[in-house]
Amino acid sequence: MNIRTIIVDDERLARNELCFQLERLDDVKIIGQAGDGVQAIKLIEDLSPNLVFLDVQMPGPTGFEVAREILAHGSHSQVVFVTAYDQYAIEAFEVNAIDYLLKPVEPKRLEQTIQRARDRLESSRAPTIAATSLNDGELARIVEYIAQQEIRREPLAVKVGERFLLTQTEDIIYASLADAAITIVTGTLTGISNYRTLDELQSHLDPALFWRVHRSHVVNINKIKEIMPWFNRNYMLKMKDTKGTEIPVSRAQTKRLREHLSL
Repeated sequence: MNIRTIIVDDERLARNELCFQLERLDDVKIIGQAGDGVQAIKLIEDLSPNLVFLDVQMPGPTGFEVAREILAHGSHSQVVFVTAYDQYAIEAFEVNAIDYLLKPVEPKRLEQTIQRARDRLESSRAPTIAATSLNDGELARIVEYIAQQEIRREPLAVKVGERFLLTQTEDIIYASLADAAITIVTGTLTGISNYRTLDELQSHLDPALFWRVHRSHVVNINKIKEIMPWFNRNYMLKMKDTKGTEIPVSRAQTKRLREHLSL
C-alpha cells in the first residue's frame, strides 16, 4: 500500500529536500505540494492524502490552523508538523499529530515517522485531528530530539588575525580545507575555524543547507550564485562571496545537485 503524501511548506528548497528524502522510500507516493495554508486546505480536500507534512509558519493559515480546518471537513489524513522552531512541539501533539520534526530533517528520524504512519494505516487506526494529551514517552522523545538539534543553533567562532569573531552558521557561504586548516567565508569575514576536519564542522551545521560538494569543500546551497558546467558532465559552483569563488562539485554530488534543483 502506498502512503499518499502531501508536502506543505512556503520554502521551495525545503519542499525539494523533503521530497528528495521521501522519494527514496518505496511505499511513499508524493501526490501534491503546497506553498501556503490556503493551497494546502484545498489540496487536502481534493486529494484526501494518507499523510500530510505541514510547516508551522507560512503565509495565510498556519500549519495548526490548516490541521484544525481539515478536521472540520472530516479528513482522516495523518499530520506531521515540520518546523525549525521547537516551541511548537507541545501544541503539535495537542492536535494529535503523529509526529513533530525539526528542520533539518534527518533521514533516520524521517524513517521513524514514516514507520509510525505505516503502523497506523495498517492497523486501520489513522486518527482524526482532535484534542489529546501528550504522554510521558512522547514528551521525552521531543526533549531528546530538541537537545540534539540545539548544537546547530550556536554561533560559530572564526579566527580572524588574533581575534575570534562569532558568526551565525546560516551566514556561512562556504568552508574549504587546505593545508590542514579550514577556511570559513561569510559575506563579511574570512577566517580559520577551530575545527580540524570538515566532518567535525559539518556536525554543527544544518545538513539541509550545507552540502559536502567535494572532499575539500562544504557550501551553503542558499549562497550559490551560479552553477556552471564543468568537464565530465560535472559542475562548478560560483559562490556569493565578494570574490565569486568557484568550487568544484564531485561526481556523486553532481547527481544529487541535479535531482535537488531539477537540472
